[in-house]
Amino acid sequence: MKKIIYTSLFLLGIAVSGQTKEDSIQFNKISTEVLNKGKAYTELRDLTKNIGHRLSGSRAYDKAVQWAAQKLTEAGADKIWLQDVMVPVWERGPESLYIKTSDGNWKSLKMLSLGNSEGTGGKDISGDIIMVKSMEEYSLLSPQKVKGKIIFFNYPFSQSFVETFKGYSDAAKYRVSAAALTAEKGGKFAIIRSLSSAFDDVPHTGGMRYKEGVEKIPAVAIGNTTADELESLLKTQTVTAKLNSNCGMKGEKLTHSVIGELTGKKDKNVIVVSGHLDSWDVGEGAHDDGAGIVQSIEVLRTFKNLGIHNNHSIRVVCFANEENGVKGGIQYGKMVKETGEKHLFAIESDAGGFTPRGIAMEMSKEKRNQIKSWAPLFFPYGVYNFEGQYSGTDIYPLKDMGIPTAELVPDSQRYFDIHHTEEDTFEKVNRRELLLGAAVMAQLIYMIDKNW
Repeated sequence: MKKIIYTSLFLLGIAVSGQTKEDSIQFNKISTEVLNKGKAYTELRDLTKNIGHRLSGSRAYDKAVQWAAQKLTEAGADKIWLQDVMVPVWERGPESLYIKTSDGNWKSLKMLSLGNSEGTGGKDISGDIIMVKSMEEYSLLSPQKVKGKIIFFNYPFSQSFVETFKGYSDAAKYRVSAAALTAEKGGKFAIIRSLSSAFDDVPHTGGMRYKEGVEKIPAVAIGNTTADELESLLKTQTVTAKLNSNCGMKGEKLTHSVIGELTGKKDKNVIVVSGHLDSWDVGEGAHDDGAGIVQSIEVLRTFKNLGIHNNHSIRVVCFANEENGVKGGIQYGKMVKETGEKHLFAIESDAGGFTPRGIAMEMSKEKRNQIKSWAPLFFPYGVYNFEGQYSGTDIYPLKDMGIPTAELVPDSQRYFDIHHTEEDTFEKVNRRELLLGAAVMAQLIYMIDKNW
């Protein structure tokens, strides 16, 4: 009975939204093709296991560039090219963090330096720890209190948000600004509680920023379990921390974003499907963002294999340097602005390869409502959320030019358990979830290509 009711509502929705039975049939063809013949999962295994993590500027990233060009060739792209991008080169190197309590013994803590952080030059830097639980609490500390100390920003990832990206956004300011805030008052280095939704001891890295005119001091992250233990110790005694790290910037390097497309049969107006090819230097970069890369390539492959005659050029962009500079996205936007090449739409998949639940959009109300009118077509594939008003980091330069942009919205509950950690591996990706995300992207691009 429930199935009959659901089917009736679905068919009614199609009629109300003005979509055709042929669209529903095409959606089914796309899903069937991807779920049965899609190569995204095997390609993700190849990328993560044979290349691994691939921070932009690294040798591994250079290998990933050649890999992506080859996969776009195999998928049937008409044209493939590399776009020059100058990227910052950051290297981690050996690192360690120890604490000492009243017993006088040093204890090693699991930690990761934050991305783009300067290190200690291989020397030990030590000092007593001061813990704060919020920006407001830190603002009350005088420079005299902070000078020569280590500041521990113990702000937890909020478990209250059902949409975990809101929890991430809420906590991200501590990762971004902890070092600059500490340096402004004369502190030696900063420690943050990782931006993690998990109750484990896995430290999470991620990008941070320095403030112009302020000393560039180190910043490191510790996992939730270690953070809880450190908080407990600090309630009863003085704790000294000692950091030794060899990370830092090593200049710039010329590298590339990888681009492939199916030329439009009607015109050369461009629809972008994208992810970022780089990852942090821990784990394998499977969900962030190997998933988005292989899903984007799968969209192109699906159009080719099904013989869908795309009206506009469908362009897959594998962006360089999203994690620690967004130089690939910025360079692509600069190219579009300089050439005047018309772009109709751009979507990025950069929220993990989990089950697709929605499509977030940044565009005019008219365009948004048009996509929302297609919702009944997506309901059978578990996609129902069209309310988000954001899009991918790499395509923000396109958004700033007034081009409609979007982002695939997967189920978010597990993403920040593994985001920017050694746990982001191929084994954490489910084949059907990954492929279904690719199918939904292809379905959306089919509708955009047909109706815009």
